[in-house]
Amino acid sequence: MDVDHLRGWIGRTHEAEDLVTPRLVDQFRATFRPHLFEPAAPHLFPVPEGEAPPGLHWCLAPPAEPMAELAADGHAAKGGFLPPVPLPRRMWAGGAVETFAPLRLGDAVTRRSTVEDLATKRGRTGPLVFVTVRHEVSTARGPALSERHDIVYREAFTPGAAPPPAPAPAEPRRSDLAWAVEGSPVLLFRYSALTFNGHRIHYDLPYVTAVEGYAGLLVHGPIQATLCFNLAAALLGRAPRRYAFRNVAPLVAGPVFRVAGARDRDGAVRCWTEGADGAVRMEAEASA
Repeated sequence: MDVDHLRGWIGRTHEAEDLVTPRLVDQFRATFRPHLFEPAAPHLFPVPEGEAPPGLHWCLAPPAEPMAELAADGHAAKGGFLPPVPLPRRMWAGGAVETFAPLRLGDAVTRRSTVEDLATKRGRTGPLVFVTVRHEVSTARGPALSERHDIVYREAFTPGAAPPPAPAPAEPRRSDLAWAVEGSPVLLFRYSALTFNGHRIHYDLPYVTAVEGYAGLLVHGPIQATLCFNLAAALLGRAPRRYAFRNVAPLVAGPVFRVAGARDRDGAVRCWTEGADGAVRMEAEASA
């Protein structure tokens, strides 16, 4: 792997535009209800009239590559905006969002993305490459949010190899609020449709098990991040200004999973998702 060549992508930029349309907001709400902040849910803090729910920005301006320009995994082929990392399996590793102003219904949104860093690491299953992308989102009113997006690339799955050990269940954590969410294939399909996400790990069972070596379809990282984002806002009483999260382990779809959070003494909020086995899959922190 020529890391110096890959690091030559640092500094590359891409700009995309989109609209916060009634259709997008309605379909986002239909996908995530009742785990969103809206006036119809009095047990959650209500979003002011016209504001988009937290996490909607992950559905804006998705890449729309022609079919002929997709890789075998259903993503856009690497080597354009993103560096051509010679490792085939990719996932969200985590990220952080700082919100300056809420998105509103009807907003014309511009997202400027920059490859910020590339680093290598040796994991339990082999080499890993982390690519960091910075997204700056703005509207006619000015900057709306800044996001650090961490992507991890891994080696190909070897058929017949022993699957990675399942995450160990964590010690029971105190929670101030918890939601039970059905991790159904329909939820995955709807979110993939909202985000024009062709990644086959979310809908193609033969592919995700035989080619990528997972036990089943995987719940999107942004689904978990969106749920934690909204739960944190419920605990804070407002949308978080700062929100950071990291994937701990893949979450296999099918069973009901848990989204939980607790207030810290300093006023911040810790959130996490748990699989049906009680093991943590994503951790997040938020503050007002």
